[in-house]
Amino acid sequence: MLLDWITVILLIGIGLLLVVVELIFVPGTTIVGVLGFILTAIGIWIGYAALGTETGHIILGATVLISGLAFFYSFRSDSWARFALKNQNKGRVNEDHQHTLEVGVTGKTVSALRPQGTALFAERHHEVQTRGEFVAPSTPVRIIRLNQNKIIVEAIS
Repeated sequence: MLLDWITVILLIGIGLLLVVVELIFVPGTTIVGVLGFILTAIGIWIGYAALGTETGHIILGATVLISGLAFFYSFRSDSWARFALKNQNKGRVNEDHQHTLEVGVTGKTVSALRPQGTALFAERHHEVQTRGEFVAPSTPVRIIRLNQNKIIVEAIS
């Protein structure tokens, strides 16, 4: 009898824990949630089969009540807020050093441009890009367009 109670409590407890993990941490329907639901159902079924119908009803009601309270508490309070990512990366390329470059300025590539890479203009490194073509390292380039923080270059023949 005691072993039946321990089995029922462990199955339902682990099952509810897996369902909460599914809802909070794992997006979508995955094996974690399905396994949690199955373990909870098996725990309730063992409660009915081994402990009787009246005790099974009590176990079912307690399981529904505990799971409802657990879900309500999990979503209502900020108990899971420490697991959430709240920071945003707002940095952009070439934002640290606002360039004073103009269209027509020439420079030299430091890395290969495939189509993006690094070029040297006025002894400063800048992230640049081509219109899609490959440019080898140490190739002279010219700025053909400036678009906010984007520097578009072409190889000088």
